[in-house]
Amino acid sequence: MKKLSKTIRLGSAIGLGLLATAGTALASGPTCENGPIQLGAVSTVTGPVDFSAAPKATAAFFEQLNASGGINGCMVEFEIADDRGDPLIATQAARNLVDNKKVVAMVGSASLLDCGVNAGFYQRSNVLDVAGLAVDPVCYTAPSVSGVAPGPYLLSTAMLYFASEKLDAKRVCAFNYVIGGWREAMEGAMSDWEAITGKKLHILDMTLPVQGDLTPYLIRARDAGCDAVFTNQVEPGIVQLINTADAQGITGIDWVFLASGYTEGVASALAKTKQPIYVGTEWEPYTLRNEANKGWLDMVTKAELSPSAFSQGGYLAARIITDVIAGIDGPVTRDAVSSALRTMEPVSYPIAAGPYLFGKGAMDGAMRAVKVVELKAGAWNVVTPEWLELPEAH
Repeated sequence: MKKLSKTIRLGSAIGLGLLATAGTALASGPTCENGPIQLGAVSTVTGPVDFSAAPKATAAFFEQLNASGGINGCMVEFEIADDRGDPLIATQAARNLVDNKKVVAMVGSASLLDCGVNAGFYQRSNVLDVAGLAVDPVCYTAPSVSGVAPGPYLLSTAMLYFASEKLDAKRVCAFNYVIGGWREAMEGAMSDWEAITGKKLHILDMTLPVQGDLTPYLIRARDAGCDAVFTNQVEPGIVQLINTADAQGITGIDWVFLASGYTEGVASALAKTKQPIYVGTEWEPYTLRNEANKGWLDMVTKAELSPSAFSQGGYLAARIITDVIAGIDGPVTRDAVSSALRTMEPVSYPIAAGPYLFGKGAMDGAMRAVKVVELKAGAWNVVTPEWLELPEAH
């Protein structure tokens, strides 16, 4: 199996302003007489998409933590395994990390299919996953997983809500592509919007290709009078879609996307478009240089990583697991870490919409707020300075 691996070792107490709790460890605190604390991530780095920004940020966090002392004298080894979007490789990667590397937890993972393939194995192995980017629908039902953000399905509902309630779109249309078991989750997100608003989608089309000609879909949206179009396309597809809309001379539609469109690449590629483009983000907008983003921005700047929304997820996952480990009084074992996650109190971080709680896993501590940015002349502008709270369905 070919994989991308990165091993990082940590030292003792804490520094660099990365964490608040590890520097104030208990009198005894976490111990590691049996060797370094093992952590890992199964992520899609090569293959259909590149989600590596999340685990790379997790790796950078640990590297800088190591340079300033680590967690109460304990060393940590962190490994990223590339599943390449392949279920067999994902299975092998998880078993190598759990059975051979003896990880005490997964952290910062960002995969198209890791949850669907491995969540049951993690549960049986008592290995919990603080995911940096939870993509597969099973991430939101499995008790062994708890991501650090609302996730793409709630974000889909929220962006439809933004289109209808904040942009006042009367004919909201959705064109989505489906991978693996996504269909039910995406359809559920659309249904949740209808239940919250009491409105109906003007078009729901679940046949959008991951790659291919988008012209027929845009012509359908134009001819049907859609005044807002939502799609779950990722960065290349978003650029293609908007360029196609420009080539077809389509106007009068608000284009609404998920966090995968909130990148410098999209901003640069679409700098000249006049199309109204809105993107939702699950964390504090990364283009803001404010106090909420300071810890993350300091980290990625020092690591020479490109700032991105997904790197915020990797950073937050690393920060959460380190805070949890710092609160353990005694040996840092798989059982100790899992118990600490299960019994943790909700904890708030300024970069996130709400407090994080692992609890029973999956949706136990789910956040229901997002922020929205708009692309204008190649620059991202925040249009919801306050968190947009998604109401519960009536």
